[in-house]
Amino acid sequence: MKPINDKQAWVVLVAGGSGSRMGSALPKQFLNLGGKPLLCHSIEAFHAALPGMHLILVLPAMQLSLAQMVLQALPGRIDLQLVAGGETRFASVANGLREVPDDALVLVHDGARPLISVALIQRCYEAALLQGSAVPVVPVTDSMREIQAESSRPLAREHLRIVQTPQAFDAAALKAAFTHPYEAGFTDEASVWELAGRQVHLVAGERSNIKITTPEDLILAEALLAARQVG
Repeated sequence: MKPINDKQAWVVLVAGGSGSRMGSALPKQFLNLGGKPLLCHSIEAFHAALPGMHLILVLPAMQLSLAQMVLQALPGRIDLQLVAGGETRFASVANGLREVPDDALVLVHDGARPLISVALIQRCYEAALLQGSAVPVVPVTDSMREIQAESSRPLAREHLRIVQTPQAFDAAALKAAFTHPYEAGFTDEASVWELAGRQVHLVAGERSNIKITTPEDLILAEALLAARQVG
């Protein structure tokens, strides 16, 4: 797949987990999934989806030495650049974006989502080329309630979406948006982009693109990965 409109693809892969909710001394991004460190799966997917892309792996400074574990598990040679993260996700992404040229298209992905597919990566990339941004979402299937002090109220789930990554953007515009001081409401790149006055364009995500947070998530990921390999 070749870049369109001369927009080179850059990927900022942010992995800042500590492993506390996993009950593991090893940070979750380095836990074994399908015989290799969890991070390897998303790195390989981006490499397959966007040949020639540049990948920046953002890790907490104290975890940079563990990156060798990932590099040794990758098939062949996949070039990536290591960058130390910050105290928040916002700061970590900002650190990664400093290495991205303004004329690129950048995809920011959560390293705790190892089952990202080639098709979803390409869908986000192509949509962002046309619209300037692309944020994958999936419909909410459970009933939802909003807590209000001592009471709660139902929410219309047909109007709600679960947000995923990778989130893709024009690099120059996203870097400009990240010059805004950090706010607690910056839960993802789309929230920063929107505060800068830009429109967020949604694309179809994938239910298998789960985020690994708990031991149960890792069990589910193993099952999904096994089913994918059989299929």
